[in-house]
Amino acid sequence: MSRLRDPRHRHDAFFRKARGAGFAARAVYKLEEIDRRLRLLRAGDRVLDLGCRPGSWLQYARQAVGPHGAVVGIDRDPLPHAVAGARVLVGDVFAVSDGELLGELKAFDVVLSDMAPNTTGIRATDQARSAALVEEALARAERLLAPGGAFVAKIFQGPDIEAIRKRMGARFAEVKTLKPESSRTESIEIYLAGKGFIPA
Repeated sequence: MSRLRDPRHRHDAFFRKARGAGFAARAVYKLEEIDRRLRLLRAGDRVLDLGCRPGSWLQYARQAVGPHGAVVGIDRDPLPHAVAGARVLVGDVFAVSDGELLGELKAFDVVLSDMAPNTTGIRATDQARSAALVEEALARAERLLAPGGAFVAKIFQGPDIEAIRKRMGARFAEVKTLKPESSRTESIEIYLAGKGFIPA
């Protein structure tokens, strides 16, 4: 049995905490830590969540931005449970138009991506697929972020990270690399975060 399938690893303290708090997944605590460290989400913000299933990041963002904010999510598969106050699209991030994501909004203040590829077990392949998702998320952020906005994306550690960090460095005033405490020790995932978006 793999570590990911082993319930001793899946049902850890963060999993139980998320369940108890009514969040859809333990991943909420990754976003919570990133938000606490970087102060990303503010009341009234407009937030786009790419790869939003099962919905815990949407739930957290909805709480953070409050009644005057807006939260939009997209995923290939429907959410297992609706997230009150969030507008959710079902579709492929590579195919959906910017206009569909924006709806009546003019821009987003924060673009989030917790997207991960379907893994093959071949590390180089999985890393390359992860990097491709981040590049698409970053391209969306470059088109849809308001000046001064923020971007956060999960990426598998590998040779593509430095090129993506360099690209982010040209468009954001501040770029950080983070591995939240709630990320499993054996995981190769990290998060890239940019603040202070600089339009072209």
